[in-house]
Amino acid sequence: MAQYSYTVIETLMSHLDDNSKSDPKIRTSIADVLSKIIATAAGESVGPSVLEIINSLLSHLRVSVTHEAPSDDPQAQHDEKLYQETLINALGEFANHLPDYQKIEIMMFIMSKVPSLGHLRGLNGPGDVLLQNILLKSLLKVGTKYQTRHFNNTFPLSFLEPLLHMSLAADPDMRLLVQKILHTLIDRHHNLEKLLKPTINIADLELVVEKSSRLDIAFIRKHGPEIYRSLYESLEQANNTVENIEAIYTTLALLCVELSSEETVTDMLRLVVSIQDTALTNVSLSVTQKYNLHAVVASLLILIPSVVPITPLMEYAEKASFVIEARRSAGANHLLPALLARYDPEVCLTPTQLGPDILVDQVAIMESLKKAGLDVARLQQVTPYGSGGPLGLNMGHRHSWVDTSMQVSAGDLNSFQVEVDSISSSPGVQKKYPEEDLTFESMKRILSEPLDKAKEAEEERRLHLSETFRTADFCDLVDRTHTNNDILQNRLNEIFSKLAIGLSDGIRPPATPTPGMKQDNDPQRLNNNPPAYEVLFPELFLY
Repeated sequence: MAQYSYTVIETLMSHLDDNSKSDPKIRTSIADVLSKIIATAAGESVGPSVLEIINSLLSHLRVSVTHEAPSDDPQAQHDEKLYQETLINALGEFANHLPDYQKIEIMMFIMSKVPSLGHLRGLNGPGDVLLQNILLKSLLKVGTKYQTRHFNNTFPLSFLEPLLHMSLAADPDMRLLVQKILHTLIDRHHNLEKLLKPTINIADLELVVEKSSRLDIAFIRKHGPEIYRSLYESLEQANNTVENIEAIYTTLALLCVELSSEETVTDMLRLVVSIQDTALTNVSLSVTQKYNLHAVVASLLILIPSVVPITPLMEYAEKASFVIEARRSAGANHLLPALLARYDPEVCLTPTQLGPDILVDQVAIMESLKKAGLDVARLQQVTPYGSGGPLGLNMGHRHSWVDTSMQVSAGDLNSFQVEVDSISSSPGVQKKYPEEDLTFESMKRILSEPLDKAKEAEEERRLHLSETFRTADFCDLVDRTHTNNDILQNRLNEIFSKLAIGLSDGIRPPATPTPGMKQDNDPQRLNNNPPAYEVLFPELFLY
């Protein structure tokens, strides 16, 4: 019977095509049957047949969106919406029984079908906006069936870039959908429900935090500026609701938890300072939105030191708690969670009344990072994620994401440490020798550890080395290779110097001049000619 499952799906699809103009209840009934049996075809669908089924479902959704129900008939509108939800459920059920790599392909395929934004501030017609909304709901449905392992696999450039563009749509509901898609794809340790609302009581959340892998760190180094910039600009939208701001907080909190590392904390704190800056200076935001942003800053400021185990940052968390208490003492509870849609103006401080004691101190953050031995140069930049900041890139018009990724990855090759064969010949990459740990427990762990972990670690190191050479700047590689060349040159100079000393001691007699050979006994000219062993060897291997 299994061999006929795909034929049954095709028959139902054809039946749905024939009834594309029928009453919504009839179409909903067909789609409901389809959603209940479509999972049986997932196991036998390979290659083009998978996208063929997805494309057929998306086509029916597109036709349903363009089918305008009478505005004076709410029942017809309800029936059409129910039909669309049934199709989306069928799509989700189909994707749920596919392997993860095919789910990624489906999400990329759906994203390619979403009408592009006419403008970052929205010039799309009502039909396009509705279609974008429906397709993003379909994407969210598939995303809930996917389990993220490595971010570089989950967010290929062809998927991440249009998703970030869509996060700046004019419609707040669409922006909310994009954030929900990011939530389900970023959350790997089931912390989503705990981080849905901003809070300063982080200890009560019992978050699950694991050390970030090298691949994830490389991913956020490459794409972090674009991700943080899109989130920053999303917070600047004048029509943001409380739900929008809470969703962006959740995305930032999940990124912080999933990518907790000394290498990512500086950029996250830059973003926190930038959010406070826009809450103080952005004239397009309402007073309520500014209060909400201050509450988000307070929540992130408590969250970051709790998930990044750096002693100076944990000490700064105590100072941050003083800021929280100062806000309460000053009657500025509106600058703390929870976020509200309306505040009583009689009990709230105006933006001009906010003193430095109740604001985040950028200098104190920098001092904490310096104590931890981290680079604070980027933190000194004003509004780094704004349109006028150093990383300000026009997402509507730029040549390539490689331009921004190079700025991030080119100067940080010293931090890459991998362990592969012939690693000593790899510029900018140093071999990391394992520490000696010969206790009984360590030997027992080595013997009992499954081989899959070793294979996975080896594959991760291989991909990391490949990522290093693929993203690093060529000039940087040349400079680092030149350093190794200087060591070789100095060693050759030392060898030739010893040979020269041997010649001067009479080890080999000087050559007898031949007739016709012109001798130059001028000592001044002889001193001006450099010895042969001081001539630099050509660096042909660099190019």
